[in-house]
Amino acid sequence: MASAALPIIAAEGGLSRYLDEIRKFPMLQPDEEYMLAKRWREHEDSEAAHRLVTSHLRLVAKIAMGYRGYGLPIGEVISEGNVGLMQAVKRFEPEKGFRLATYAMWWIKASIQEYILRSWSLVKMGTTANQKKLFFNLRKAKSQISALDEGDLRPDQVKAIATKLGVAEHEVVEMNRRLGGDASLNAPIRSDGDGEGEWQDWLADDSSSQENILVEQEEADTRHQALREALGVLNDRERRIFEARRLAEDPMTLEDLSSEFSVSRERVRQIEVRAFEKVQKAVKEAIARREAARLALPTARA
Repeated sequence: MASAALPIIAAEGGLSRYLDEIRKFPMLQPDEEYMLAKRWREHEDSEAAHRLVTSHLRLVAKIAMGYRGYGLPIGEVISEGNVGLMQAVKRFEPEKGFRLATYAMWWIKASIQEYILRSWSLVKMGTTANQKKLFFNLRKAKSQISALDEGDLRPDQVKAIATKLGVAEHEVVEMNRRLGGDASLNAPIRSDGDGEGEWQDWLADDSSSQENILVEQEEADTRHQALREALGVLNDRERRIFEARRLAEDPMTLEDLSSEFSVSRERVRQIEVRAFEKVQKAVKEAIARREAARLALPTARA
């Protein structure tokens, strides 16, 4: 989708030059956006897609700026957001009656957040729904109760945040410690450096064996691949609703999706349930096929 022609944040000039470049792309009027989207959807007109993408690069940059606090290169954050934007343009259905910016925001945020979860910490971050919710909302929740000091939260603060975000209290404690930063294991235990050695000397190696780690990683990769394949059984509307309701860090409400698709909330709920059942069945079948192929592999080689 003409991604190679998009501006990039170069080492020289940096962010300011990039922002100046993307401001040169004109914003689209609703009727112009509609016609370009129709040209892309019906004729795969790459020039139309390119204009749709470039006219929304400022939206990506604005959203990306909201994630600067995670300490990652802003150029990479913007690039990931641009990937999400291109995915949104690829799937956009202008006949639904809403603007591309409204539809694209979810894809842009999802792409950026997945990048942050992959890259933010030296400590592997969890990827369950609750862990994602904590990762992206803990700082805001702490600021709302004036819990901005470094270190562990007080029990009452932990309880308040857990209740607000709908997660377990121990998850709040663990995530708060992770977000406190990755301390060096080579740092001396005592600030005066007098005896007792470094922190790494006091750590017990209770990690899984390399073999177990590889097995767990292979199983996780298999499940993720199976899910990606399973999403292919859904039509565009089912996939949009399923991802927005079941895979998003901040799930959309039935009300929002009913407005997006001009159907009732109950109809959205029915589509969500049907999509989940189809994906669940497809995932099981995909995993079964992979397992059968794995078991048959030695025989085939023989």
